[in-house]
Amino acid sequence: MSDILKKILETKRAEVATARQMRSEAELLREARSRQDIRGFIRALEDKIAQGKPAVIAEIKKASPSKGVIRADFQPADIAASYACHGAACLSVLTDVQYFQGGYDHLRQARAACSLPVLRKDFLIDPYQVIHARALGADCVLLIAAALEPSQLRDLEAVAIDLGMDVLVEIHDRNELDAALSLQTPLLGINNRNLRTFHTRLETTLDMLKDLPDDKRVVTESGILLPEDVDRLRAHGVQAFLVGEAFMRADEPGVALHELFFS
Repeated sequence: MSDILKKILETKRAEVATARQMRSEAELLREARSRQDIRGFIRALEDKIAQGKPAVIAEIKKASPSKGVIRADFQPADIAASYACHGAACLSVLTDVQYFQGGYDHLRQARAACSLPVLRKDFLIDPYQVIHARALGADCVLLIAAALEPSQLRDLEAVAIDLGMDVLVEIHDRNELDAALSLQTPLLGINNRNLRTFHTRLETTLDMLKDLPDDKRVVTESGILLPEDVDRLRAHGVQAFLVGEAFMRADEPGVALHELFFS
């Protein structure tokens, strides 16, 4: 595990401990269960693919540990509306505060601005965070295999499913694949960015495709910058994409999305 990932997970453990002191899990669970507004995340992706179009999970992200501030003029609602107008299937919203300058309100604002399903993008290590995701309005949660033991992956997925959410499990290499395949979710994210070195290469996705069962929907993540990248991946059967930085650096994120995937 990289030093940065290890540091982030230590921060998350402290955050969860503090949050539990401020609000009980039982109270949070009541709020999460009271919400009746789930939007089908997987269904939205599959609908796009059924139309013969790439299914884009468009990310809303202000900063990252490796790049610093990516978008200074950061208005989550405006970005979400722009994505929705230009063909995104779903949204991904960073909620980590310390390392990505995200926030819980970013997710609330983005979801309120459009009808797209929303993924809570964060480093989830505890059921409390999964419950909190639904209380915030998330329709899907990210589980990162590099950050969790196989038993933790299964436990957190069970909490998400119980609350009606979908799950995107993220891997980077074959060592993480077996744990991911033990989950119920069909969504398998392959991160082209190595969380240990932050180096990015599209071959990470392409090299793993032959090892995946047919019942998994691959979501390729990171490093998709050019229409040629999209064409190359789609030619190999990849139809779902999670893209953030390329859009966040553009004047109009939705227009950048359209130019990358639909022009």
